[in-house]
Amino acid sequence: MKIQERTGAGAGRAAAPARPSVGDRLPTAPRERKPALAALAVLLILVGALGATMLVLQAGDRIEVVKVTKEIPAGESVTSNDVTSVLVAADDSINYVQWSQLDALKTLKAKSTIYKDTVVMGQMFAEKSSLPAGKASVGVALKEGQYPANIKNGDVVAVYRVGDNASSSGSGSGGSSGSAGSTSGGNLIVDRARVSSKSDNSDAAVSTGSLSLTLLVDQSDAAAVAQAASAGSVAVVVVPGN
Repeated sequence: MKIQERTGAGAGRAAAPARPSVGDRLPTAPRERKPALAALAVLLILVGALGATMLVLQAGDRIEVVKVTKEIPAGESVTSNDVTSVLVAADDSINYVQWSQLDALKTLKAKSTIYKDTVVMGQMFAEKSSLPAGKASVGVALKEGQYPANIKNGDVVAVYRVGDNASSSGSGSGGSSGSAGSTSGGNLIVDRARVSSKSDNSDAAVSTGSLSLTLLVDQSDAAAVAQAASAGSVAVVVVPGN
């Protein structure tokens, strides 16, 4: 009886579907490959890496340029003793004078005063000297005792005619006569002149005591200064105004 009841109760239930065996599973669709997207991803990675590399290289790009170590007066050229080389970041918008161009730079003249520790740029120089209007450049050779020991480029000086001929020579347009008649006396030729350059031959200056200066004077005083300089009868004194 119990067996029949169980059989009758189970007869009304729906039979559970049979699970397919492993070998009977339906095949899945193959995964679609996209080689174009993969290539694009690789390309983007390479571009990013290249850009980062270029930034690093550009940040470290340096060029060797000219820097002055002494003041260069207007109208004067640089020498090997006036300059040094420094490394700066390369920039095409800045007209640096590269160290390899130093020989060409020595043939040019400063348009205006270039101060010590300035990094040189091409527009600071020209082929010809451009003196201020109404001024003239005069060279003088001085012996020991005719100039102060600490004289330098840019100094303002007074120019005197000295020597035995000082008493018989009239003063220039720049000043009045002083005591004369002896080597210690002299006439004032120019009361204010500027030292535009100083001789670079320091070894000769030490051994002989001689010194060569280029003075920037008024054109009206240039002849008197040149005449006294040719006779070796010039002395300079640094005056207030430097």
